[in-house]
Amino acid sequence: MTATNLQQTYLLFAIFTGILVFSSTVGWILKKRTAQQISPVIDNLNARINAWWVMLVVLATAILMGKVTFILLFAIISLFALREFISLLPTRRGDYFPLLISFYFVIPYQYYLVYIDWYGLYSIFIPLYVFLLIPIASLKQEDTKHFLERSAKIQWGLMVCVFCISHVPALINLKLPGFQGEKIWLAIWLIIVVQASDVLQYVCGKLFGKHKVAPILSPSKTIEGLLGGIFLATCLGILMKWLTPFSYWQAALIGLIVCIFGFFGGLVMSAIKRDRGVKDWGQLIHGHGGMLDRIDSICFSAPIFFHILRYWWS
Repeated sequence: MTATNLQQTYLLFAIFTGILVFSSTVGWILKKRTAQQISPVIDNLNARINAWWVMLVVLATAILMGKVTFILLFAIISLFALREFISLLPTRRGDYFPLLISFYFVIPYQYYLVYIDWYGLYSIFIPLYVFLLIPIASLKQEDTKHFLERSAKIQWGLMVCVFCISHVPALINLKLPGFQGEKIWLAIWLIIVVQASDVLQYVCGKLFGKHKVAPILSPSKTIEGLLGGIFLATCLGILMKWLTPFSYWQAALIGLIVCIFGFFGGLVMSAIKRDRGVKDWGQLIHGHGGMLDRIDSICFSAPIFFHILRYWWS
């Protein structure tokens, strides 16, 4: 990272630190004003702000420490996410061996392939080779009860929690002719736009929401919140276009695409939670669910964003 790029990175994080300080102050004032009564909306808003603080600190540390730490960070995120995914679904003794392979071989190897930039293999390792390996590994105990469902559950978890998420650090391997910035800025742009869309959908929904998008899957999401959140997050993506090789209209279009896929990612993961009868994937983040509750939108938007860049800008 050059001196100029490093200064720009510092500036970026300084801006978002200022935004979070302002947000935390507003949240504290609102909490003080409603101290005599319980306000789920304000509590949820403050929990989201606190989660952003954690995200900012961890992301800044990983970025400043370099490529290896950044890749390792997302490997750990995948580990926690897969653990939450598997813990929520029933398992049997016959699943022990494929789960052992998933946690101790598939996750490290997928991120090792990202580290050495072997795109030809990390792009098919889980969708193809692990897809074949998991049911084979499940044969060891000769447990045939719900065999298909159990194999599909593990494969689904690996696809969402490992394969899709690994596309975030894979962004730093892209060769983009004419782009003078740091590749890690692409990951920052994606994460901030998609996560901002989540928060802004919630805020707009609370302020203006009247019509539910999916009352059963996600009762808190409204059409007004969805449109307002995606519009504002797309505008944020345009303002942050200097982090990318995009023009203004390209930043708008791609921002819109990743926000839409992020929204559907959240709905899909909510459908799984509703099927299991739970509100959150876990309690990793105090008062605001687990790892998957925070990255569900990134799971669906990251591979789309990666391949847009790879096939249209490389």
